[in-house]
Amino acid sequence: MGLWSFVKESGASLFGKADAATAPEPEAIKAAMDKVGLDTTGVEIKVEGDKVKVEGTAVTPEMKEKIILAAGNVQGVATVEAESDAAAPVFYTVKKGDNLSTIAQHTLGKASLYTAIFEANKPMLSHPDKIYPGQMLRIPPATV
Repeated sequence: MGLWSFVKESGASLFGKADAATAPEPEAIKAAMDKVGLDTTGVEIKVEGDKVKVEGTAVTPEMKEKIILAAGNVQGVATVEAESDAAAPVFYTVKKGDNLSTIAQHTLGKASLYTAIFEANKPMLSHPDKIYPGQMLRIPPATV
């Protein structure tokens, strides 16, 4: 069982909620995932305070990682608990001044691999420049 921490005050606000003290409903989180095209088949979303539990088996380990990220990058969510379907995923929390190239240099050893990070975070990322401090990103295995 893995437990990932997120910045509770950061992230997307669902259905007009702007209060990080109020955790979103499981249905709202799942609807937001469906809206961006994540396949939540086989996965159940539960909310306990500011913790989201992702239970079940996703269609792929990659999809499970994206579901974990999408749930954690919602305003009001501090932690996501899930059983990993494969090796522990690698996540990176965006800091002020970061861009995908600097993150790629830091995590993958080569700035030009920023496109791999962008692709690994689709559909949550719509553009490589649209990241924000506190957002957590999935880092794919290094492929040089």
